[in-house]
Amino acid sequence: MKTRYMLAALASAAVTTLALSTAVQAAELRMAWWGGESRHVATQKAAEACGVKHGHTVKGEFTGFDGYLEKLTTQMAGMTEADIMQVNWPWLPLFSKNGNGFADLRTLKGLDLANWTDADLAAGSMNGVLQGLPVSTTGRVFFFNKTTFDKAGVAIPTNWDEFFTATKAIKEKLGSDHYTFNAVKETAHLVTILAVTQATGKDMVDPATNRVAWTPEELAQGINFLGKLVESGAIRSQKEEAADGNVNLFEKPAWAEGRIAGSYEWDSTYSKYADPLKEGQVLEPVPMLKLAGAVTDGVYRKPSMVFSISKHSKDPEAAAEILNCLLNEPEGIDALGTSRGIPTSKAALERLGDSDKPEVRANKIVMASSGPVVSPFNEHPEIRGAFIDTLEEYAYGQIDADGAAEQIIDTVNDVLAKFD
Repeated sequence: MKTRYMLAALASAAVTTLALSTAVQAAELRMAWWGGESRHVATQKAAEACGVKHGHTVKGEFTGFDGYLEKLTTQMAGMTEADIMQVNWPWLPLFSKNGNGFADLRTLKGLDLANWTDADLAAGSMNGVLQGLPVSTTGRVFFFNKTTFDKAGVAIPTNWDEFFTATKAIKEKLGSDHYTFNAVKETAHLVTILAVTQATGKDMVDPATNRVAWTPEELAQGINFLGKLVESGAIRSQKEEAADGNVNLFEKPAWAEGRIAGSYEWDSTYSKYADPLKEGQVLEPVPMLKLAGAVTDGVYRKPSMVFSISKHSKDPEAAAEILNCLLNEPEGIDALGTSRGIPTSKAALERLGDSDKPEVRANKIVMASSGPVVSPFNEHPEIRGAFIDTLEEYAYGQIDADGAAEQIIDTVNDVLAKFD
């Protein structure tokens, strides 16, 4: 009997010790993100569910996108950032150009990195160090108004040669005020990048040298391709767009009425462009159009955002448990849903199931297309600004394609040199 009591006492002591141990391991974490109301609600629900599952408390710090970068910059400088942070992908070089701005996620045991491809992990790395896990992957894809092409009696194009043939037919049958495509400012920039990438197989930035990978001749060919779109009547010129006040495409009556029949947009923005169309019109995502002799699809694919963990966190392993739950475990996956786009995690994709929604089909096109790893420097504000400004000079005849190419390359290399 005495032995039985002793065993019971030891068992009780073991349970008490385990409870105390668990209590010690429980962490109080902060998590920061930007977004709209629906994302806030979904994220708070996911953070609470994951906190309960793993025995941690997660306090949300959320806001809109405006001002988020400035706040994060201040916090990073003062080492007061949240344990888990939503970070815009192009900001990785700003905070971690050498790969030491955030915790190295490969060193944290709680993360199941097998749910991401090597390419996904490379996109979230700086200097070879994993600094952020891609939450969703987005990319530019072609959207065409099937109704407009049907009216003209031509098929939606599958390559650029068919595109220019279709443009001529649409002009002849539907009128000179009809355009096959839209390419203004950022879209003009990315169409130019697409043309050069297809021809060379190279991203703009050479990761080995941190300089522009293209020759002036290669970039000039891409700029001339943009000029061909204008000359063929496929797109309106920058002069015409400026005269109309550079209105967003989805706000234009010509888009809503099908008189502009296509564009090259983020897969995740399908609804933004489909919703304004008048009744009976159908917007279709289609595979990448390729130039003759292209060596790659040239897809511009990137993480829409990443989740990073602070290198100053007092409980990085606990933060990793929560992050893994948010992205890989049922409690987090179910609560977050597609509040940040189509998830990159294989576990999340499998749990959310398949769908034939246009935005899902668009994302599948992006994921299936070939192309080099895209550097976040492509979206550095100074680099994008220099690209767009120079293309406008070209559009107004103030500079030719050769001069524009040299000007862009010189400016971009000057910006990249700051990060050596």
